[in-house]
Amino acid sequence: MSVWQLVAVGLVMLLGLLGVLVPGIPGPLIVWAAVLWWTLSEKSSLAWVVLMGATAVLLLNQTLKWLLPARNLRAAGAPYRALFLAGVAGIVGFFVIPVIGGPLCAVGGLYLLERVRLGSHGDAWASARTALRAIGLSVLIELFACLLVVGAWTGAVAAG
Repeated sequence: MSVWQLVAVGLVMLLGLLGVLVPGIPGPLIVWAAVLWWTLSEKSSLAWVVLMGATAVLLLNQTLKWLLPARNLRAAGAPYRALFLAGVAGIVGFFVIPVIGGPLCAVGGLYLLERVRLGSHGDAWASARTALRAIGLSVLIELFACLLVVGAWTGAVAAG
Protein backbone atom coordinates (compact mmCIF):
# COMPACT_ATOMS: atom_id res chain seq x y z
CA MET A 1 0.00 0.00 0.00
CA SER A 2 1.41 3.39 -0.95
CA VAL A 3 2.04 6.19 1.50
CA TRP A 4 -0.83 8.21 0.02
CA GLN A 5 -3.23 5.33 0.51
CA LEU A 6 -2.10 4.96 4.13
CA VAL A 7 -2.67 8.68 4.64
CA ALA A 8 -6.14 8.34 3.11
CA VAL A 9 -6.97 5.42 5.42
CA GLY A 10 -5.70 7.46 8.37
CA LEU A 11 -7.87 10.42 7.37
CA VAL A 12 -10.92 8.16 7.11
CA MET A 13 -10.13 6.88 10.61
CA LEU A 14 -9.83 10.46 11.84
CA LEU A 15 -13.24 11.16 10.34
CA GLY A 16 -14.56 8.14 12.22
CA LEU A 17 -13.07 9.40 15.49
CA LEU A 18 -14.69 12.78 14.95
CA GLY A 19 -17.91 10.97 14.06
CA VAL A 20 -18.00 9.51 17.55
CA LEU A 21 -18.30 13.05 18.89
CA VAL A 22 -20.85 14.28 16.34
CA PRO A 23 -24.34 12.79 16.65
CA GLY A 24 -25.60 11.15 13.49
CA ILE A 25 -22.21 10.11 12.09
CA PRO A 26 -21.48 6.39 12.62
CA GLY A 27 -17.92 6.75 13.90
CA PRO A 28 -17.18 3.10 14.73
CA LEU A 29 -18.53 1.93 11.38
CA ILE A 30 -16.30 4.43 9.56
CA VAL A 31 -13.24 3.33 11.57
CA TRP A 32 -14.03 -0.33 10.86
CA ALA A 33 -14.52 0.39 7.15
CA ALA A 34 -11.10 2.07 7.05
CA VAL A 35 -9.50 -1.01 8.63
CA LEU A 36 -11.34 -3.22 6.11
CA TRP A 37 -10.06 -1.05 3.24
CA TRP A 38 -6.50 -1.32 4.55
CA THR A 39 -6.82 -5.09 5.09
CA LEU A 40 -8.13 -5.74 1.58
CA SER A 41 -5.30 -3.67 0.11
CA GLU A 42 -2.56 -5.05 2.38
CA LYS A 43 -3.58 -8.75 2.24
CA SER A 44 -1.20 -9.82 5.01
CA SER A 45 -1.88 -12.06 7.96
CA LEU A 46 -1.21 -9.16 10.34
CA ALA A 47 -3.81 -7.06 8.53
CA TRP A 48 -6.40 -9.81 8.89
CA VAL A 49 -5.63 -10.18 12.60
CA VAL A 50 -6.07 -6.42 13.05
CA LEU A 51 -9.40 -6.57 11.19
CA MET A 52 -10.64 -9.46 13.34
CA GLY A 53 -9.53 -7.67 16.51
CA ALA A 54 -11.16 -4.43 15.37
CA THR A 55 -14.38 -6.28 14.64
CA ALA A 56 -14.38 -7.90 18.08
CA VAL A 57 -13.60 -4.64 19.90
CA LEU A 58 -16.24 -2.66 18.03
CA LEU A 59 -18.90 -5.36 18.57
CA LEU A 60 -18.07 -5.40 22.28
CA ASN A 61 -18.27 -1.59 22.19
CA GLN A 62 -21.79 -1.74 20.81
CA THR A 63 -22.85 -4.10 23.58
CA LEU A 64 -21.27 -2.03 26.37
CA LYS A 65 -22.47 1.25 24.93
CA TRP A 66 -26.08 0.17 25.20
CA LEU A 67 -25.92 -1.82 28.45
CA LEU A 68 -23.93 0.35 30.86
CA PRO A 69 -25.51 3.78 30.37
CA ALA A 70 -29.02 2.32 30.29
CA ARG A 71 -28.70 1.49 33.99
CA ASN A 72 -28.00 5.14 34.82
CA LEU A 73 -30.91 6.34 32.72
CA ARG A 74 -33.24 3.93 34.49
CA ALA A 75 -31.86 5.02 37.87
CA ALA A 76 -32.53 8.67 37.01
CA GLY A 77 -36.13 7.84 36.25
CA ALA A 78 -36.16 9.79 33.01
CA PRO A 79 -38.74 8.05 30.81
CA TYR A 80 -37.61 6.89 27.39
CA ARG A 81 -40.36 9.05 25.88
CA ALA A 82 -38.67 12.17 27.30
CA LEU A 83 -35.29 11.03 25.94
CA PHE A 84 -36.82 10.38 22.53
CA LEU A 85 -38.50 13.79 22.44
CA ALA A 86 -35.28 15.46 23.59
CA GLY A 87 -33.51 13.71 20.70
CA VAL A 88 -36.12 15.03 18.28
CA ALA A 89 -35.64 18.52 19.72
CA GLY A 90 -31.89 18.10 19.17
CA ILE A 91 -32.40 17.14 15.52
CA VAL A 92 -34.72 20.10 14.92
CA GLY A 93 -32.29 22.40 16.76
CA PHE A 94 -29.42 21.17 14.61
CA PHE A 95 -31.17 22.53 11.53
CA VAL A 96 -32.57 25.69 13.12
CA ILE A 97 -29.22 26.73 14.65
CA PRO A 98 -26.62 24.76 12.66
CA VAL A 99 -24.37 22.45 14.67
CA ILE A 100 -24.62 24.01 18.16
CA GLY A 101 -28.42 23.96 18.10
CA GLY A 102 -28.44 20.16 18.29
CA PRO A 103 -26.95 19.71 21.74
CA LEU A 104 -28.51 22.90 23.09
CA CYS A 105 -32.03 21.94 22.06
CA ALA A 106 -31.59 18.34 23.19
CA VAL A 107 -30.47 19.37 26.67
CA GLY A 108 -33.05 22.15 26.87
CA GLY A 109 -35.80 19.83 25.68
CA LEU A 110 -34.86 17.15 28.20
CA TYR A 111 -34.80 19.70 31.01
CA LEU A 112 -38.20 21.15 30.03
CA LEU A 113 -39.81 17.72 29.76
CA GLU A 114 -38.41 16.71 33.14
CA ARG A 115 -39.50 20.04 34.63
CA VAL A 116 -43.07 19.39 33.48
CA ARG A 117 -42.95 15.80 34.72
CA LEU A 118 -41.28 16.43 38.08
CA GLY A 119 -42.46 19.97 38.83
CA SER A 120 -39.34 21.48 40.40
CA HIS A 121 -36.16 22.93 38.97
CA GLY A 122 -33.85 20.91 41.24
CA ASP A 123 -35.41 17.54 40.49
CA ALA A 124 -35.62 18.26 36.76
CA TRP A 125 -32.00 19.39 36.58
CA ALA A 126 -30.80 16.37 38.61
CA SER A 127 -32.66 14.00 36.29
CA ALA A 128 -31.38 15.74 33.16
CA ARG A 129 -27.82 15.80 34.53
CA THR A 130 -27.91 12.06 35.27
CA ALA A 131 -29.20 11.34 31.76
CA LEU A 132 -26.45 13.53 30.25
CA ARG A 133 -23.78 11.70 32.28
CA ALA A 134 -25.06 8.37 30.98
CA ILE A 135 -24.98 9.63 27.41
CA GLY A 136 -21.47 11.02 27.98
CA LEU A 137 -20.33 7.64 29.30
CA SER A 138 -21.70 6.04 26.15
CA VAL A 139 -19.67 8.45 23.99
CA LEU A 140 -16.51 7.80 26.01
CA ILE A 141 -16.90 4.02 25.67
CA GLU A 142 -17.30 4.39 21.91
CA LEU A 143 -14.34 6.78 21.62
CA PHE A 144 -12.09 4.45 23.66
CA ALA A 145 -12.98 1.47 21.46
CA CYS A 146 -12.28 3.44 18.27
CA LEU A 147 -8.99 4.70 19.69
CA LEU A 148 -7.98 1.09 20.47
CA VAL A 149 -8.69 0.11 16.86
CA VAL A 150 -6.80 3.10 15.45
CA GLY A 151 -3.89 2.35 17.80
CA ALA A 152 -3.77 -1.28 16.67
CA TRP A 153 -3.81 -0.18 13.03
CA THR A 154 -1.04 2.37 13.67
CA GLY A 155 1.06 -0.30 15.36
CA ALA A 156 0.50 -2.74 12.51
CA VAL A 157 1.46 -0.11 9.92
CA ALA A 158 4.60 0.77 11.88
CA ALA A 159 5.53 -2.92 12.22
CA GLY A 160 4.93 -3.60 8.52
